[in-house]
Amino acid sequence: MNRRVLAAVSMLGALGALCAACSSDNAATGTANSSEFATTTAAPTTPSPSTSATVSTAPVATTPLAAEQVRLHSIATLPGALDLAYRTGDTALYIATREGKIWAIRGSKADATPVLDIGSVVVAGGEQGLLGLTFASDGQHAYVDYTNTNGNTVIAEYAVDTGGIFAPASQRPLLTITQPFPNHNGGSVRIGPDGYLYIGMGDGGGAGDPNRRALNTGDLLGKILRIDPKPSPDAPYTIPPDNPFVGVRGALPEIWAVGMRNPWRFSFDRVTRDFWIADVGQDTWEEVDVAWSDEGAGRGANFGWSAFEGTHRFNADQPDKGVTMPAFEYKHGDAGCSISGGVRYRGAAIASLVGWYVYGDYCSGQLRARQINDAGRPDRAAGREITLSSAVAGVSAVTQGPDGEVYALCVESGTVFALQPAS
Repeated sequence: MNRRVLAAVSMLGALGALCAACSSDNAATGTANSSEFATTTAAPTTPSPSTSATVSTAPVATTPLAAEQVRLHSIATLPGALDLAYRTGDTALYIATREGKIWAIRGSKADATPVLDIGSVVVAGGEQGLLGLTFASDGQHAYVDYTNTNGNTVIAEYAVDTGGIFAPASQRPLLTITQPFPNHNGGSVRIGPDGYLYIGMGDGGGAGDPNRRALNTGDLLGKILRIDPKPSPDAPYTIPPDNPFVGVRGALPEIWAVGMRNPWRFSFDRVTRDFWIADVGQDTWEEVDVAWSDEGAGRGANFGWSAFEGTHRFNADQPDKGVTMPAFEYKHGDAGCSISGGVRYRGAAIASLVGWYVYGDYCSGQLRARQINDAGRPDRAAGREITLSSAVAGVSAVTQGPDGEVYALCVESGTVFALQPAS
């Protein structure tokens, strides 16, 4: 952990732990062993029928946006709050906390007891813990991403009853992925519009992708994975047949996209189905990547790490061709040093915010909105940006509820904020 982030954490009052998405590298990770680099194999780029969508009529704001139009309202305090998810047909908000508990917020009040507690099998602290939560399309199962007591990533399924209570005995591990270092674990899990489970895996940690994993298609680290949670005859999950590396020699078929450093939070636009990925940077640049649904939603995409940090050349020994560059990036400094993104606003409460991408930064405590110029897809460029707040200390996630309204979670304080109209 470098001095820059130590200072940032100190200013935010996060004295107890490092942000789960922190962009600095842990000084205790030691010296990485060398490994043979496998060059990324070219993958098909034809859009998958399951992810294509008609998006030219996506709604956008028609009135000017100003920061004064938005306020943050605290709705709960759940220490260690890291992720928020919701179920089909259920108005509750489900909050995953770093220490291994999942809480339900119903009617703006958290339940007295968690709906799931797996703290005994989770190692929590720094960039480890219960990091991600999502629900199956029918709401009958949940999928979690957590760090087990051996320091490795586990993706597991739980049955959920009609009242939103998890059945601990129903746990069914899907994947266990060895982590060489305690940082860059990724952690985001989401069920995509196609019903498949998308998993964000960091590059395994250390500094600068020391083992060159992010572009190695023979390694699950540094990737976006895509699986069908249904069991197959020889595995607890099934490989979707249109995954880009199915049948590619030396490549792992679970891989959907490569070139990620630490995709801490990602989301699917609930209107357009575009795939938005906030990838935490190294020492200089934070980036937001977009996989447009009508271009395959990221199928076989290379998002650049560690050949690039953002749009800037990083490891010169990594291939620099065929990279999908970020939709936008920002430099470390007053804006922060560790992105905690983000969703496009599709709610109804703040008309001037519709279609903007809302995200936060852990180090600066800022919550920002970026206009996206995609109406009719003229250039797909990111437009102007507005700082909505500079007081969201230790923001760990910016996500949405079942109605498209936006929430910001703060890991150290445990505050869950709802984004609301100022009036």
